Amino acid sequence: MTRTTHQHQHQRFLSDLFPQGDCLFRPEELFVFGMDASRLDARPMAVVRPREARQIAELLQYAQTERIPVYPRARATNVVGACVPADPRRTGTQEPQGIVVSTLLMDSIIDISPDDFVAVVQPGVITRDLQQNVERQGLFYPPDPASLNISTIGGNVATCAGGMRALKYGVTREYVLGMEAALPGGRMLRTGGRCHKNVVGLDLVRLMTGSEGTLGIMTEITLKLLPLPEATASLLAGFSGMEQAVQAIRNVFRAGMLPAALEFMGPETLDCLALRRTPPWPGNVRAALLFRLDGTSGALKAERRRLESVLQSDADCTPVWQAAGSGPQEEEPLWEIRRGINPASYLAAPDKISDDVTVPRGMLLPALTDIAATGRKHGLTILTFGHVGDGNIHVNIMHDKSLPGVREKAVAAKKEIMNTVLSMGGTLSGEHGVGLTKAPYIDNQLSPVERQLMAGIKASFDPEGIMNPGKAY
Repeated sequence: MTRTTHQHQHQRFLSDLFPQGDCLFRPEELFVFGMDASRLDARPMAVVRPREARQIAELLQYAQTERIPVYPRARATNVVGACVPADPRRTGTQEPQGIVVSTLLMDSIIDISPDDFVAVVQPGVITRDLQQNVERQGLFYPPDPASLNISTIGGNVATCAGGMRALKYGVTREYVLGMEAALPGGRMLRTGGRCHKNVVGLDLVRLMTGSEGTLGIMTEITLKLLPLPEATASLLAGFSGMEQAVQAIRNVFRAGMLPAALEFMGPETLDCLALRRTPPWPGNVRAALLFRLDGTSGALKAERRRLESVLQSDADCTPVWQAAGSGPQEEEPLWEIRRGINPASYLAAPDKISDDVTVPRGMLLPALTDIAATGRKHGLTILTFGHVGDGNIHVNIMHDKSLPGVREKAVAAKKEIMNTVLSMGGTLSGEHGVGLTKAPYIDNQLSPVERQLMAGIKASFDPEGIMNPGKAY
């Protein structure tokens, strides 16, 4: 059978399974589905948009028989190439690779239970939409990735997304109680459930969470909810340098305080933000911390006073703007500053290598110092910011790849930073996943035994290796 005949056969099958415009083949339709926020791109042979689990199961049965790669995709907000339809092991080929499965039409909130404290959702539900729906019932879904206004629950679970509240509440895996998933060959897996505690058998829920679409496609997810905090308050504090900001973090923890969120912005990041709009801090501020507290209204007032006291005990701290804590509207301008880092970054340079690394809390200052030195060495602006309360640093290597030799300097800087982080006992990724961009470095962190075990697990779920091949591990 010729390649063209094979293509026609695949198109007939897909068109029958995904009618009413839910199957795309034309290049102009496929284009947007070939890239994600990493800016990497590749062209798939087809895109399908399932509306029910049965369609996904039938697709995976067919794809396994025909050895067709499958690339699950939601809103593609990840920055590591996790859903780009390309297999790095097939270098040099220009042929379209596999089928992209967009879960965006599976976007129903199936159940919100104030009695069980759970929500049951399809993978295409937007994270912020779920949060707003549960909050109207006095419930709380804590994970809050920076892309929460556009990213989906399915994508968050696939990458084990974190966010600003991870310091106090943990990352996405802490809130996934159960799921239904379609596996290669058409098998359906239903694991976990609505119970908040379950220790029977191996934890397949956690195994699927963070697997980056390499084991199967989630069709339904059961999430743990918490009571909604009564009130929140935020405070932005400026410092004369990174050393003073890191010392303030130590002081806050040593005072027995655990903020709901604690964000760091380094000097290069502050400079970028100042290019976008006039900042609320004076010119002598070279590092900043953004805090959020939550709890009952009465307790929160005392907590805010305590935080202010701890910060002001250091002469190098300059509280520059604080919200009264009476509601999100007063706090929003502070968090808009934090969310504005990504658009502001492109005022420094047109191109970016985006990483998130994590180091032990005690290694924060050495890591930040070494990253800054790497930037100076290569003549590059490297932005550092992120969820430093749990050691998570976002590293943006800004550059102009159109200039001779600059892209090579940026790649060299990335490699040096990865090696520095690992030498400090850190990890190559705290919440963005591995995808395509970090795959070349993974052997530096994972041992041969770990890689062998992971390959064995992959083979148990996906014997023909069709699920998002070449990604994650």
